[in-house]
Amino acid sequence: FTGIIGPNGSGKTTLFKTITGELSLIDGDIFLNDDCISNMLSKEKAQKIAIVTQNTDAVDIPVEDYVLMGRYPYRKKLQLFETEKDFKLARKFMELTGVLKFKNKLMNELSGGEQQLIAIAKALTQEPVLLLLDEPTSHLDISHQMQILNLIQKFNEEFDLTVLMIIHDLNLAAEFCDYLIMMDDGNIFAEGSPEEVLTYTNIEEVYKAVVITQENRITKKPSILLVSDKTFKQI
Repeated sequence: FTGIIGPNGSGKTTLFKTITGELSLIDGDIFLNDDCISNMLSKEKAQKIAIVTQNTDAVDIPVEDYVLMGRYPYRKKLQLFETEKDFKLARKFMELTGVLKFKNKLMNELSGGEQQLIAIAKALTQEPVLLLLDEPTSHLDISHQMQILNLIQKFNEEFDLTVLMIIHDLNLAAEFCDYLIMMDDGNIFAEGSPEEVLTYTNIEEVYKAVVITQENRITKKPSILLVSDKTFKQI
């Protein structure tokens, strides 16, 4: 479970777009399980890589139909309808994400947190090897943030699923990610465990903000405290 952190404009989203092929590489190659992503056909890439963004662009479509869209990469030529396997997988992941009760509701009738859970169910229905998450908890309350990240952590462990997540909240990154990559100006500034990356010197240099880092007494993970200019002047 790897987190990609860094200030706005540091290259996080560009990295994701390069992995998915939305942007072309200037140099080098990206490999997924020894397979060069650039050489993959679009269908093969869609079977192996799923992405969840911060906005689902909810439309007037039933939840179950939306989740079943995750099976499109597996459709054969002239196949008009979903298979029994497609329905079983969709319902399995709707149940695991707690959204099966919404299967007949329209996407645009649901809250942002519910839509994100459904987007994750759709991504898992693709049966990917790599799950890309672009700020999946942005704009969500604490309850939905924890619900979504707990689920992702569970799926990462139980389904042997590689997860790469862009996240702005450094405390959530420290709590849930096994490995962090801190980016700055299009380059990797630091990488390693949360303890190795989330030092106050790294954070202050990259984010240009004054912080205090300490160990969470319960989780033993780094905890980052912000310091306002007013408070800093009084120290």
